[in-house]
Amino acid sequence: MFIGKGMKKRYMAECVCMLLLAVVSAGCIKNDIPYAEVPLAITAFEVDGQTGTVISEEDRTVTVALKETANPAKLKVLAFSCTEKATASLAVGQEISLLSPYKVTLSLYQDYEWTVIGEQRIERTLRVTDQVGNATFDEESRMARVLVRKDADLAGISLLELKLGPEGAAMNGETSSQPALEWKYYSNYAEAEVRVTYGDFLDQTWTVRIYNSPTDVMTESADGWVNVAWMYGVGVAGADCGFEYRESGETEWTRVPQEYLTVEGGNFHARVPHLKANAMYECRAYSGEEVADAVQFSTVDVETVPNMDFEDWVFNAGDKGKAICPWAEGDSPFWDTGNHGSTTLSEKDNVTTPVGDPRPGSRGTTAAQLRSATVAGVLAAGNLFIGEYKKTEGMNGRLGFGRAFTSYPTRLKGYYKYQTAPITKVSKGFEHLENEPDTCVVWVALGDWELSSANSPNGQFTAVEILTENRENNGKYFDKNDPHIIAYGEMACGENVPSYQEFAVEFEYRATDRRPTALIIVCSASKYGDYFAGGPGATMCIDDFSLEYDYDE
Repeated sequence: MFIGKGMKKRYMAECVCMLLLAVVSAGCIKNDIPYAEVPLAITAFEVDGQTGTVISEEDRTVTVALKETANPAKLKVLAFSCTEKATASLAVGQEISLLSPYKVTLSLYQDYEWTVIGEQRIERTLRVTDQVGNATFDEESRMARVLVRKDADLAGISLLELKLGPEGAAMNGETSSQPALEWKYYSNYAEAEVRVTYGDFLDQTWTVRIYNSPTDVMTESADGWVNVAWMYGVGVAGADCGFEYRESGETEWTRVPQEYLTVEGGNFHARVPHLKANAMYECRAYSGEEVADAVQFSTVDVETVPNMDFEDWVFNAGDKGKAICPWAEGDSPFWDTGNHGSTTLSEKDNVTTPVGDPRPGSRGTTAAQLRSATVAGVLAAGNLFIGEYKKTEGMNGRLGFGRAFTSYPTRLKGYYKYQTAPITKVSKGFEHLENEPDTCVVWVALGDWELSSANSPNGQFTAVEILTENRENNGKYFDKNDPHIIAYGEMACGENVPSYQEFAVEFEYRATDRRPTALIIVCSASKYGDYFAGGPGATMCIDDFSLEYDYDE
């Protein structure tokens, strides 16, 4: 369209007016552009009377373990820090109560609510003569109960030790472990009231009851693994207590050696090795001359993990044909590496590769080499793990740790050698490691997670999802205190090991009666590689892993 000179001036004037109107009106328009989302975290927390802290970014909780003698209603904050630049509703020097969960709000663009939880465990004790098993304590009803021999005269029972409050608490006005109690006798139990006081914050009344036990010995339970069984029983405290066992169909009982037994008052248990896998057994407890009814249990079968000798590899089979992968052509993946992320720019950046350097005596020809390197300015740790590398998100990796596994290994054995390097790549929170020698690590975890194929590009099932974060370390990391963990163990080395050495990682079990669903094994040339902290050039070689299912003793 043609615009003449006069019209052009008028047109320009109208445009200027419209622009000014738009600028003025902008103050009345709601700003719908969202602020950047910055996840905020508590990074340190301490109160007086504290013995330990567990910070969970995933749950936004701080769990504080308190001494017995701490007053949970009046706790002074000694240390507190959170994400840089964030403000908090809590400050050092403030007094808080952890009688119930305490809420802390962190603010930076958005508000994030965290919860501080206090846990105060008081070790309580009740011991009497002719006791069967150990006493039980109900904190909610403030009731302490103990059993004695089935034919014992309740009026003749003597108190040996009582502790119902913090160390040093008074019971009925006495700080003795044998306070004077006024017993009342009923048809089937004896009862006494105990007032427990401590300082200016504890004043409770407990009830202590003594019952005759229906039996002087009982086989409580037995948990069968592969070549190992755990047996649990109760008997008379101070008596000769233990177990006998036999395979189903056998007539003779085998007495469990004393070195396999652990006795705690009237409770006792045994770890019995060298059993047959996938077999039926029965066991029974004894106490003195009395023998309890038998309990049946079965052992389970051995499970194997593929490619534990690291002989199988697929070359250029990963993302865009660049990543080297630890499984054979046509096989289902069980192990994986971070090569999918490190080779985003170039196939030369595979940080985990096969090498023709097996450990001496190996029947194979290949080992796995894990070498940390700088890729695109950040640390890429040489690593190998059971699970799946799911995808790369920016400079971060989303991983799935673990594969289906339902057996009970006792240790992981293998061979390794290591060349450390100075840590020159650090991230937030790991600055103190700079210039320190890097550390390699092998860790194992067995748990009862629910397996999921979420975010898996190939529909593979894994147990725990990890998301690294190379700026603020606000990713999702493996938690050794995860309640799903049944057993955990690790081996770390921060010095040069020039030739192959054998190592063993013991599975430290936290429960004997839970059935696993998944096994995780993680190896890394840089222990803190998940946090982009480590030494470029740190190199770990591993070979001939194996799982064992028995104990030596």
